[in-house]
Amino acid sequence: MVLRAHKLPGVGSGWSGVSGVSFMSNQRQQKPTLTGQRFKPRKRDEKERFDPSQFQESIVQGLDQSGSDLEAVAKFLDTSGAKLDYRRYAETLFDILVAGGMLAPGGTLSEDMTCTDFCVFKAQEDMETMQAYAQVFNKLIRRYKYLEKGFEEEIKKLLLFLKGFTEAERNKLAMLTGILLANGNLSASILSSLFNENLVKEGVSACFAVKLFKSWLSDKDINSVAGSLRKVGMDNRLLELFPANKRSSEHFTKYFDDAGLKELSDFAKNQQSIGARKELQKEIEDQMSQGDSLKDIIAYTREEMKKSNISEQTMVGLIWSSVMSSVEWNKKEELVAEQAIKHLKQYSPLLKAFTSQGYSELTLLLKIQEYCYDNIHFMKAFQKIVVLLYKADVLSEEAILKWYNDAHSSKGKSVFVDQMKTFVEWLKNAEEESESEEEETD
Repeated sequence: MVLRAHKLPGVGSGWSGVSGVSFMSNQRQQKPTLTGQRFKPRKRDEKERFDPSQFQESIVQGLDQSGSDLEAVAKFLDTSGAKLDYRRYAETLFDILVAGGMLAPGGTLSEDMTCTDFCVFKAQEDMETMQAYAQVFNKLIRRYKYLEKGFEEEIKKLLLFLKGFTEAERNKLAMLTGILLANGNLSASILSSLFNENLVKEGVSACFAVKLFKSWLSDKDINSVAGSLRKVGMDNRLLELFPANKRSSEHFTKYFDDAGLKELSDFAKNQQSIGARKELQKEIEDQMSQGDSLKDIIAYTREEMKKSNISEQTMVGLIWSSVMSSVEWNKKEELVAEQAIKHLKQYSPLLKAFTSQGYSELTLLLKIQEYCYDNIHFMKAFQKIVVLLYKADVLSEEAILKWYNDAHSSKGKSVFVDQMKTFVEWLKNAEEESESEEEETD
């Protein structure tokens, strides 16, 4: 059988019948193209492009029109929040308000965008002007609460850029930050940026901190400032404003005293002292748990007391805390008193070594009262502990009577005074008998 070639319409004679079949097959496989209306992708599927240039133009234009009238600036920012995307462009917004334009890494202004002269960095360098600017930020963040976190992040960033700013710009930013901290518009956690190694090494951090704390303390007292620092764990980190070779209490005190911030240097000194005491207490606890002899513990404690210039009253309170923290106490009230007596009997020579003065004995009595009040299982153990320490010659009858009559704390006063009533009467009778015997002997 001979296969004949059939000529297809519009196809040259060189095509064979088999090729023709293949060609027709390809034509049949072609898919139809749909034409007509096209549907837009859903909004949530579109990724919006980040382009702050148009946003910056709008803000700069509004600031230029408002000029130096900060009331007009605040009004403009308030109304613009409804039209402009503050949430998306928060960093751009704050860069403009502080520096006049968008900041590149390092703190320099981006040159390819329009800037404004109506910003913190171009304002007058005085507290009154900075307070007026602080009000602008306060109103803006109060109006648009979601900007609060972004604003704190902005300030942290600006503090990292300090080396890129002029001295005048740093001074204005320090004053503004101090005012905002005093007003509660910022958390003291933003100060963590000042511990940046490069800023610390070149002395920028300490210099900035002086201006900032002066501004903060012009509106709030040291207790308020200390509370804010303590809340975010910054109270023990102030020495880190200096390089390692200058990180001493003496250097800190001199630097801030010379700058007119004695309140701050006294606070830092006190914090250092508290930190040293905590470390000492922990060391004494460790010595107890390791089973060191009382003789060695007393020798070590005396040496540290002298080295750190700690008073005997402070030391006996610290030793009491160490003794009571070195054991796991029974949770049952009826058993804990017995456990406490056994434990304190062992360590009474340690307490005795640091109660050579009447004030030290009273301090110890108050510490015992406070401990029994704060730890409810010890409420009924107070009298037993005091009697034990009296018998061990740690507490004198004079100190106990003084405490009973007028030197006790208000914490659990009625409970503990009532517990001591019988023993105090016995002490008084014993004292009277002793006086009578002395008179008879004379």
